[in-house]
Amino acid sequence: MNLVSVSVTLCRLGPCQLYASGGFGGFGTTSTTAGSAFSFSAPTNTGTTGLFGGTQNKGFGFGTGFGTTGTSTGLGTGLGTGLGFGGFNTQQQQQQQTTLGGLFGQPAQAPAQSNQLIHTASALSAPTLLGDERDAILAKWNQLQAFWGTGKGYFNNNIAPVEFTQENPFCRFKAVGYSCMPNNKDEDGLVVLVFNKKEADIRGQQQQLVESLHKVLGGNQTLTVNVEGIKTLPDDQTEVVIYVVERSPNGTSRRVPATTLYAHFEQANIKTQLQQLGVTLSMTRTELSPAQIKQLLQNPPAGVDPIIWEQAKVDNPDSEKLIPVPMVGFKELLRRLKVQDQMTKQHQTRLDIISEDISELQKNQTTTMAKIAQYKRKLMDLSHRTLQVLIKQEIQRKSGYAIQADEEQLRVQLDTIQCELNAPTQFKGRLNELMSQIRMQNHFGAVKSEERYYVDADLLREIKQHLKQQQEGLSHLISIIKDDLEDIKLVEHGLNETIHIRGGIFS
Repeated sequence: MNLVSVSVTLCRLGPCQLYASGGFGGFGTTSTTAGSAFSFSAPTNTGTTGLFGGTQNKGFGFGTGFGTTGTSTGLGTGLGTGLGFGGFNTQQQQQQQTTLGGLFGQPAQAPAQSNQLIHTASALSAPTLLGDERDAILAKWNQLQAFWGTGKGYFNNNIAPVEFTQENPFCRFKAVGYSCMPNNKDEDGLVVLVFNKKEADIRGQQQQLVESLHKVLGGNQTLTVNVEGIKTLPDDQTEVVIYVVERSPNGTSRRVPATTLYAHFEQANIKTQLQQLGVTLSMTRTELSPAQIKQLLQNPPAGVDPIIWEQAKVDNPDSEKLIPVPMVGFKELLRRLKVQDQMTKQHQTRLDIISEDISELQKNQTTTMAKIAQYKRKLMDLSHRTLQVLIKQEIQRKSGYAIQADEEQLRVQLDTIQCELNAPTQFKGRLNELMSQIRMQNHFGAVKSEERYYVDADLLREIKQHLKQQQEGLSHLISIIKDDLEDIKLVEHGLNETIHIRGGIFS
């Protein structure tokens, strides 16, 4: 069994989703922390020597959770916190142990590692605990435990059982995702503090928090604590990014390097004070050097198949900004899902704010355009009124005076312009011609539009039949009217004759 069958690359979250908190913890073995110009008292404990020759424990801004702080090696089981690679700081308690190829600070004890692999293979394939057919059943049970990533594998009465963790190569619940690489310099001095409090509580007590952190730094008046940003994390946690500014007596100021500030926070007494403030995690936010990135990519994490690791590097959507990270167990997958949901909500909130701002700007633009049009009309009206006042004033001022030469010249120019405008072939005539052409085009367009209509033959036949019936009805009505008129004439004629006869009798 190997991990090729589960080569799943998931949780390709954006930079803002996977960058929220995190830092590689210290790599390698322990050594004394180097001093700096930062005016903190000397650390009471020892830091860790960086994998790449650094003298201070430097976080790399990817998250926490992969690794424990004991003598164990590999990715560890602390997957519940952080946002990516977390502190791969397996702090070795013995100086004589050296690191091997250094990605996760594994002890360079080839015989012990070889024995561990041999014991694991024996537990999964050929246990000799009982010496009968039950060993085959025990082998299947050990395989099931190895696939699940928990339990102990018994295989020999004289050898201690194998401890199965989710980092073993046979565990099925693992995949590879991507985390955003920070781009901040060490000189920026950004340090991340994760508080086990809600964002609203942190923002409501931000000033008290700054004062408390200043006291943790010794209350030095030359130091100023500044909050760079506050962001909500899943499980009611909050990320606070801070930096410290140090002022010198000559008036200049500089930011305290992130590694120096982080080293101070990692001291035992300082760490206790931070925990009392609700800090559950502290890390630096600094970029990785090209050598560090190369070293990380060249060495697959413990328990991750090299083939899957190489495929993850090939599938990296943006190798300049993202780096593959292992995801082991459902807890890590759930954490990433929560981070994604949280970041989606933040993006939606930001989009809603932008939409409201756009709507407000559109309303302001409409109002402004209306006011501009109103002011233009008012300006034109005032201009006309001002011109009328000037004309009347000029008329009163020149009243009683003869027309001067310049005024006569202006009158001649105006008459010339008026004649040019009224000339048949000049502007006015051309305007009339254009108006005539426009009317003709409109008329032709109307005629063409009428010609475009098409009447069905049957409908046209029905219309003709209806009009014919109407015509016949009108003809019949006219004939009746004519007959009635003739009858009326006959009646009138008869009445006239009767009147003449009666008149002759009485005469």
